Amino acid sequence: MYKIRILEEANLPLEVAILLIAALAMLITGILLFPVSIGVIPYYENGLYGLLLFIFAIQIVTIGKTPFWDMSRSMPLIIIGTIIASVGIVTCFIPVFLSQIPGIMLFIFFTPGGFFLLFRTLLSREKLRSWLKYKGIFNHLIFSSIAVYFLSILIGLLVLMHNLLNITMTAVVALLFGILLIYLSFVLWKIYIIYPEAENVNKGTVNLSADKMLLLLTGVFMLILGVLLIPVSLGELPFSGSAQLGLLMIIFAIQIMSSGSTPIGLFPKSWLIIIIGLFFAVLGIISNIVPDILVMPLTILIGVLNIAGGIITLTNTFLPLLKKTQNYIGSVPLILKKLFFTQIIMGCLSILFGLSMLISYLIPGLVVGVVLFANGCVLLYLIKILLVIDKMRNQNETIKNTL
Repeated sequence: MYKIRILEEANLPLEVAILLIAALAMLITGILLFPVSIGVIPYYENGLYGLLLFIFAIQIVTIGKTPFWDMSRSMPLIIIGTIIASVGIVTCFIPVFLSQIPGIMLFIFFTPGGFFLLFRTLLSREKLRSWLKYKGIFNHLIFSSIAVYFLSILIGLLVLMHNLLNITMTAVVALLFGILLIYLSFVLWKIYIIYPEAENVNKGTVNLSADKMLLLLTGVFMLILGVLLIPVSLGELPFSGSAQLGLLMIIFAIQIMSSGSTPIGLFPKSWLIIIIGLFFAVLGIISNIVPDILVMPLTILIGVLNIAGGIITLTNTFLPLLKKTQNYIGSVPLILKKLFFTQIIMGCLSILFGLSMLISYLIPGLVVGVVLFANGCVLLYLIKILLVIDKMRNQNETIKNTL
């Protein structure tokens, strides 16, 4: 009976998935700060700051949710979100590279952002009256939202002024913030189940689905990593390998939880898939915060996933060709031929990257950087192809409807 339940469909909105990962980040940070306070384990502040910036960026580009208010997704907003994601990625990878910039950005997002959201909630009589009128779960929404905004303000101050509280008290605040975010996540989840129309599905003026936006951020991740690995391999820059692996696990986690898209293929969104996504997120968060603790297992895991994913991509690409005639292949539209060759290149690059992780020194660092940069370029090109295909499909639907 338990197995049947865990394989049932789980409708987890993207907003809730992102919020759960943010909650886990704060909860795990609070737990880990206790041993950090007595010097038992090391602490990588840049890893945490970069991770939080990356989570803010994901909210912005996928659902238009900024630290200050919800906005219609537009190209300027996507560009801003991508810049914030890039700052977060570099912050994770290169220790003390951006100096105080990540901390100042997080302070602005948490403290002024928390103030603005708090006063907007309290002063928006129409929204507050509606919530009070419906009662029930909306009473929990009022309490959890206001509590999260208050703690957000305090978190921002702690980021800016490290001496405001000692490490133990900071750990308590982070734990409480994480618990409240989990509470808010489940409240929103229940509201979206009861009132599906309330879910944030704002597409805005940008014709990019959440899946494609996550693909865009993955491409940006690969581009930046590829570029940075070149000076790193020459000994010109310090580099945090654990944060690199951790952030990649976070990307996997969000893709798995939001759409069931895993490195080895697409699966139905079940409770099992959600649990796997949360497990990936936990591993990624720990790897970002505590240097080197999970480097070996995550290197093996990501290497195997990339190799398996590359082999599966190549198999799924070539297998249909064996069932088709040469005449059929010649009649395939040009855009589908481009998609075919793009998938082949992606599969090969994925296998090459996975092998470089599993077998040290198999490929020189400079070459790995070039491979990752190429992977990022191919991912961005894939988005372009998918947009063209979507446009063609929509045009065909329009023509059918007019006939």
